[in-house]
Amino acid sequence: MELGNIDKLSWEYIRHQLLLTVTLTSLGLIAMRVWFLDSLLWPLIVSAVFTIVVSFASGLVWRRVAKQSPDSLPTFYTASSGFRLLLGLAVMFVYYLVAGRPAMLVFVLVFMAFYIVSLAHHSAFFARVMNK
Repeated sequence: MELGNIDKLSWEYIRHQLLLTVTLTSLGLIAMRVWFLDSLLWPLIVSAVFTIVVSFASGLVWRRVAKQSPDSLPTFYTASSGFRLLLGLAVMFVYYLVAGRPAMLVFVLVFMAFYIVSLAHHSAFFARVMNK
């Protein structure tokens, strides 16, 4: 991969993740309005912020690793997934401490939707990049 292409792919990854996050958040907000689910607001906000922050960091770190040591990319993919999992668990734990047990079911369902879509996109995007 050439350096200009790496920059382009990094920003493409971030842009795709941002579009996915906006789409999921919009669907959640529509569900809130249609079925009067006011309890979805904070889980949507926390999940959207988590996804944006993690995807932005992943895109920038991938760009740096791809430029400086492309042989380390498989290690990056493994570490990135592990970091995302640990950070997700930490976010769920903090939300549990703040909101309490009754609010956790809604939060976990919303958060897992964002997490799984984000992880699926991450895997598909970088699998496509590595196959080229």
